[in-house]
Amino acid sequence: MNKKKYQCVIFDWDGTLMDSEARIVASIQYAAKHSGYPVLSYDESKRIIGLSLDKAIYTLYPDADESGIEMMAQGYTEYFLNHANVDMRPFEGAEALLSMLKQSGVKVAIATGKSRRGLNQVLAEVGFEGYFDMTRTPVEAESKPSPLMLQQIIDEFGLSANDAVMVGDTEFDMQMAKNINMDVIALSHGVHDLEVLMTYEPVSYFDDLFTMSDWLKHRIIPYSD
Repeated sequence: MNKKKYQCVIFDWDGTLMDSEARIVASIQYAAKHSGYPVLSYDESKRIIGLSLDKAIYTLYPDADESGIEMMAQGYTEYFLNHANVDMRPFEGAEALLSMLKQSGVKVAIATGKSRRGLNQVLAEVGFEGYFDMTRTPVEAESKPSPLMLQQIIDEFGLSANDAVMVGDTEFDMQMAKNINMDVIALSHGVHDLEVLMTYEPVSYFDDLFTMSDWLKHRIIPYSD
């Protein structure tokens, strides 16, 4: 059993702390329709959640040129932030988990495929800004599965990859952590099937944030710079 103690816990956002899958898919489908691209199915569209927006669009529409990707990205962002009527909210237990971590004295961070603008807006909407010591998006780094976001976070805190753990719901999260030799926890309540996530040998896996919190609180120690 893994008994390593972590000084830093890094979260993915969409599908891990925020139940936003339906809004993301609706926004992708809207952007495709209004940019003249085929509207893909729900399951096809959701498989890219976790990537940066440009990379996600290119993955779904590999024949799209630069202007087409830009048009879709603009349509997606406008719809997601200002017009989507698809509800999204933090997963149950998210705020209690983050509060526990902050009170424990560990560093808490986000490494997400969302844009900086999108992350800042949604953090403000749910009132979670104060729980995080640092956040990273592809605007400041590179899209997953590049480990650059994780590297920037641990460098900022003066930690090694061995001192931190990544929490995510997609294989992009798993790959990112493995690319820097960082432990990773898999959550099955998000986008990708647990069977896929388990191929990356996470240190543990959970179906919800409550059970993960109970496990994690025994495996963290206060940050020491």
